[in-house]
Amino acid sequence: MVKHNNVIPSSHFRKHWQNYVKTWFNQPARKTRRRKARQEKAVKIFPRPTSGPLRPVVHGQTLKYNMKVRSGRGFTLEELKAAGIPKKLAPTIGIAVDHRRKNRSLEGLQANVQRLKTYKAKLVVFPRRARKLKAGDSSPEELANATQISGPYMPIVREKPTVELVKVTNDMKAFKAYDKLRVERMNERHVGARLKKAAEAEKEEKK
Repeated sequence: MVKHNNVIPSSHFRKHWQNYVKTWFNQPARKTRRRKARQEKAVKIFPRPTSGPLRPVVHGQTLKYNMKVRSGRGFTLEELKAAGIPKKLAPTIGIAVDHRRKNRSLEGLQANVQRLKTYKAKLVVFPRRARKLKAGDSSPEELANATQISGPYMPIVREKPTVELVKVTNDMKAFKAYDKLRVERMNERHVGARLKKAAEAEKEEKK
């Protein structure tokens, strides 16, 4: 530590710090530009949802994230078949398809099939030509009431675990958990020796 009012030794003031300062004065303009781009995209893809095609619910990869659910790339062919949607029709009605994904669990398959069925029930299909309706297109009444959905459609919500409240009884208070653990630990340690001793005793009795 420097004492008294002396000259500061080894002063390094030639680093041109102004060259390394980063500023963001264009942030408000970027916000406006992104908003305009979203509005233009919504007009362009009308009447489809602005958030893009429907995607499945999948579990994250690796041990660290596999308890969390997120949106996947696309539905499997098995899921589409179970929901009764042809694989070539799916992309045309706003459903993402991933032919490489595999169903590893029955619960995951059922959840995504139910997701597809819910989407199918709410779906309004516009005809390619306004005056020429085809099989599968929605009725004129449904078309008149249809609105474009902005923001996330059928968002993935993680279920919170429920906690069951129990009244504390006298038996619970009297139970000594530490003593029980020590006894069970001892039993586990001596299980081999006890089995051996019992086998020898049985052998002696037979003799």
